[in-house]
Amino acid sequence: MKKINVIGAGLAGCEAAWQAAERGNKVVLTEMKPHKKSPAHHSDTFAELVCSNSLRSNDVTSGVGLLKEELRRMGSLIMEAADATQVAAGGALAVDRKLFSEYITDKIKNHPNIEVVEAEVTEIPTENINIIATGPLTSDALAAKISELVGGKKLSFFDAAAPIVDFSTIDMDKAFFASRYDKGTPDYINCPMTKEEYSAFYEALITAEEAQLHDFEKGEKIKVFEGCMPVEVMARRGEDTLRFGPMKPVGLHRPDSDESYYAVVQLRRENESGTMYNIVGFQTHLTFPEQRRVFRMIPGLENADFLRYGVMHRNTFLNSPELLDKDYSMRENGNLFFAGQMTGVEGYIESAASGFVCGVSAAAKAENKEPYIFPDITMIGAMAQYVSCGGAAAFQPMNANFGIIRNPEMKIKGGKKPRYEYYAKRALDKIDEIVSEKLI
Repeated sequence: MKKINVIGAGLAGCEAAWQAAERGNKVVLTEMKPHKKSPAHHSDTFAELVCSNSLRSNDVTSGVGLLKEELRRMGSLIMEAADATQVAAGGALAVDRKLFSEYITDKIKNHPNIEVVEAEVTEIPTENINIIATGPLTSDALAAKISELVGGKKLSFFDAAAPIVDFSTIDMDKAFFASRYDKGTPDYINCPMTKEEYSAFYEALITAEEAQLHDFEKGEKIKVFEGCMPVEVMARRGEDTLRFGPMKPVGLHRPDSDESYYAVVQLRRENESGTMYNIVGFQTHLTFPEQRRVFRMIPGLENADFLRYGVMHRNTFLNSPELLDKDYSMRENGNLFFAGQMTGVEGYIESAASGFVCGVSAAAKAENKEPYIFPDITMIGAMAQYVSCGGAAAFQPMNANFGIIRNPEMKIKGGKKPRYEYYAKRALDKIDEIVSEKLI
């Protein structure tokens, strides 16, 4: 049986180390804290929550809520800690961040199969089985080695993505499919605006609240803005700037209509099944509540469900579909795994889930067994599928959402609620089967 090395003691690294150790493997978990911290970290404990203390919805009819319940049923350390240290937060699961981190640190340090090493890793190990879970703020030295490893394949240092909405929640009585000047197939969804609608939208956009920057992002963010400008920054350059940019109305009209529009917002398909559409050119740094408020002013999106909000922040991540398999291992080296936000998962629980898959997969490799591939009817499997295969558009980090999970085998009537209930039951039945049959 080979030793398993885990680099990084964030949520993904701790989950990976725990799952591998629970299966009888000797694990060495290396963490550079307390001797060295990234700009976002302050405490000496593991699994530090550097932003919000909310782990988001607990409802299984939401993507992240379903993922939480899947992890609970499979014995996740992160979910055990979250449930043990939760604080009142309505329908969300929020935790006392200090107790949460201390709980996980204590569990990891007292596990008989885990050895903790306090040191910075600057080289990618070549012996044994290795899991790199160093997060979106990987140290410069290790990031350089990872960049060398992937060669010409992309290693991004910023996450600049437009919001993604659930197609089934777009009002297609107001929006329509068309391509500009009727060239090619009518693949874009178009949301037309009158002058009055545009003026109201423009005013809301330029006055909306932006998310706060971390200190370590401020200098770099300016550079990113020039290469990939947030829609609200573009708008502030002049009232008509968007109408000559991402909201250009020319060449677009409803089929069988010559009606002209003052401005048009376009949405582009995000995945092959057409369940997700991104708002073209709407990279943004607005807060999530403001995105919901302002972007729902777009005709046709008044009741849109946002599967992922727009983000612009410091985030080292791989172009994973070119590099990783569905167990998060490198295609060119099955003994090297990546876990956490570096793989293109977005969020605390999503990071933990990727660590879970890495941990159980590394344990299987250590015993010379084939890792179990979680099916894409589960949220944990759908995320692994997205990371390894991507969508129809350029690869960008993604939260857990029902847009990436496999479509129902039958037509589900009654709208979104029964469809999401179906997804949840189908997934949890499969997770129960995986646990009962000891497939992991």
